[in-house]
Amino acid sequence: MSETYTVKAEAREKVGKGAARHLRRNGMIPAVIYGDKQEPLPIAIPYKETFLKLHAGGFKTTIATVEVGGQSIKVLPKDYQLDPVRDFLIHVDFLRVSERTVVTVSVPVHFENEDAAPGLKADGGTLNIAHHTVQVESPANAIPDAFHFDLTGLAIGAAIHAGDLKLPNNVKLVDTADTVIATVVPPMAEEVDELDAETPETEVTEQASDDSDK
Repeated sequence: MSETYTVKAEAREKVGKGAARHLRRNGMIPAVIYGDKQEPLPIAIPYKETFLKLHAGGFKTTIATVEVGGQSIKVLPKDYQLDPVRDFLIHVDFLRVSERTVVTVSVPVHFENEDAAPGLKADGGTLNIAHHTVQVESPANAIPDAFHFDLTGLAIGAAIHAGDLKLPNNVKLVDTADTVIATVVPPMAEEVDELDAETPETEVTEQASDDSDK
């Protein structure tokens, strides 16, 4: 699990678009803490630090401690919103968590040892990744940073399923075990060559047909 971090926040008394714009002009963004059968807590958090955390990776799988109003609240970023035009962060939702909290999260899959896969190295195939993440249920305080799959020995035509991943004992798949997350496919050049060989013949046939109609 990624290293936890601390967010120094301010309680928000005013909500709404006007208040949110005022926060953003002052280098803050609105956020809300939900969960644990408590009332939602509106807060304001620093824009720059949060934006950097978002783009560093693992944002939604890393527990943070929010310090606000004399409290230290363990949270997990649950969702966030980006401005649809300018693509900057405008809002974050946090979920209160404890040692008993179990969450559903998407964990990235990393593929290793491509040089040891005959289908990729010797035969020139390509690793076609259908899903870069898999959904799992995990204790909030033990979310894996990523799952690692060893490609050693894989030939062209091999398929990697979600059930092939090695998960910790306390982590369960939400995706079905037979979900295909990647395949080793033949070199694309072969398909391109076939298409190139067919195209001129098709064009000539169509042209001949056009000429006969004139």
